[in-house]
Amino acid sequence: MKKLHPKSHIDELCYPFIYEDSLLCDYEILTDDLTRMLGWALNDLRILKLNYPNNNDLNSLETDLIWLLPLCYHLNGSIRGKLAITEENHQQLLQKYKHIKNITKKSISGFVLPGGISPVGILNKCSSTSKKVIRLMVKIHNEEHKEVPDILPKFANLLCNYFFSATILINQVTGFKEIPFISKSYK
Repeated sequence: MKKLHPKSHIDELCYPFIYEDSLLCDYEILTDDLTRMLGWALNDLRILKLNYPNNNDLNSLETDLIWLLPLCYHLNGSIRGKLAITEENHQQLLQKYKHIKNITKKSISGFVLPGGISPVGILNKCSSTSKKVIRLMVKIHNEEHKEVPDILPKFANLLCNYFFSATILINQVTGFKEIPFISKSYK
């Protein structure tokens, strides 16, 4: 059977690499999805802020998410194209993450069941999608033998943790109490 690759007019082609076999296309689609979800979370955060107009933590979170939005698109093109995530970006995100962890350190002490008002669900999905992005990097590097710069999975792992911490911060501000999860599988 021949490979699927219909000849299309540019208006009928959603992405130049959509018909390639490489997982690199899947990675780019997933990082695009991550960026779009982050834009959605940012919009919902702005709506939430209407109920907490002078909350410095939510204002700071909004600033962080605005900063992260283009970085997620930079993550997208940094394997096929020029590396656009820097160690400086990683260090800045690490500081932002540590700041949120410090603010929320009394809110949780372990694994919790997901919950909270929007944009918490979207940010949880961003966190989960970041994990999928990392798994695709592993496969692209190990199975397709395409070089993945170390900074990319390092940044994406931190991004995953940052998004989760952002959910805890929002829940702290809104008064939502997380339910601890006690695993029967792991002790």
